[in-house]
Amino acid sequence: MPTVLIIDDNAAVSVALDVLFSLHGIEALRAASPEAGLALLEQHSVDLVLQDMNFTADTTSGEEGTALFRAIRDRHPDLPVILLTAWTHLDAAVDLIKAGAADYLAKPWDDNKLIATVNNLIELGQAKRALQQRVQAELRQRRELENGHDLRGMVYQDPATERVIHLACQVARADVAVLISGPNGTGKERIAEIIQANSSVRDGPFVVLNCGAIPSELIEAELFGADAGAYTGAAKAREGKFEAADGGTLFLDEIGNLPLAGQMKLLRVLETGRFERLGSNRERQVKVRVVSATNADLQAMIRAGTFREDLFYRLNVIELRLPPLAARPLDILPLAMHFLGAHPRLQLHADAQAALLAHPWPGNVRELKNVMMRAGLLASGDIIKVSDLGLPAAPSPGTPTADDGSREPDRDAISLALSRAGGVVAQAAAELGLSRQALYRRMERLGIVRP
Repeated sequence: MPTVLIIDDNAAVSVALDVLFSLHGIEALRAASPEAGLALLEQHSVDLVLQDMNFTADTTSGEEGTALFRAIRDRHPDLPVILLTAWTHLDAAVDLIKAGAADYLAKPWDDNKLIATVNNLIELGQAKRALQQRVQAELRQRRELENGHDLRGMVYQDPATERVIHLACQVARADVAVLISGPNGTGKERIAEIIQANSSVRDGPFVVLNCGAIPSELIEAELFGADAGAYTGAAKAREGKFEAADGGTLFLDEIGNLPLAGQMKLLRVLETGRFERLGSNRERQVKVRVVSATNADLQAMIRAGTFREDLFYRLNVIELRLPPLAARPLDILPLAMHFLGAHPRLQLHADAQAALLAHPWPGNVRELKNVMMRAGLLASGDIIKVSDLGLPAAPSPGTPTADDGSREPDRDAISLALSRAGGVVAQAAAELGLSRQALYRRMERLGIVRP
């Protein structure tokens, strides 16, 4: 039940208010003087104060009420206070409203208006306290997260990012495969580093392989190594990523680009820890924690027959979904200032901040980093203006916008782009936001023939 404190030296007024509040489910405490009222505030939890402006007989200046209000505000800055006033000190009440009083009501008051005002202020105060409690809980959780784990310098502010980091730390010590999904440039490798840094193999190597950057005919050699003469140009034996990562973590980025033959061998090594180098008959044994990442829709690739379902479930024991930067708006400005670290004197103009928050960030954190590095070099003074950012103008209504990078182009999208480009791969790749080599690899994987 909400509680109201009535501070008024007129017993008839206090009793009338007490009865009125009791009829509306509100508990009332009564004090006949400022001193008694302040003492009750120290002893009880109160949702609202209703105070008179004068307490001494024949006094109408409102000075006592002003002093009481200021004492309450000093001790309880968030507690709403309603002033009961007479026309003789209305100006004093208006001044206190400007100083933070919640409202004032003239005597005699309107019961309905008083109850409506009190209920509204109590609800507002409860919502405000609940918000403060949630914010404090979030701050405590963030401090515990940052003090108890190695976050590898991750800069974040948005709750969506914090949830991913918290889950990454939670699963880090479990010896299970983790799949990190999300658009390009969102920071998936940094999440993989956090998993490694908080795992039982944190002192072991952290090895990275971008499966989308290696030609399909060389990917198996990169993963498993090769003996001399295993393929053209292999003049000497080479160690693969699994051997290099033994006792640590292997991060396989763009796992969706791994060809089917490599997928089959990867599945075997995940299940047994054993593999053979290309051109070798000798089995090798490793102990490696595998963390993979993708911006592709692996479920769609499974349906298309380009990704093994059994490998998907082996890699996807735990999935961490990292949202695009536009879905983590509270991260934008902290990251922007972080990327200005080489220019510590630079500050962002309010208009520049607004432009950063309004931009859709199709390139995510990677794009933001490039924008801020460029702005740091081009700024003519200590303030970065909108013009220094070089962001494209916002599209007018109805203008097609670029894809946000959260979807891997499927067979239909690639075929349509190639058709529109008249078979010119470079033009189709530019439309899809890919490099020419990346588009060739996807065409090969999906069996797409250039028109």
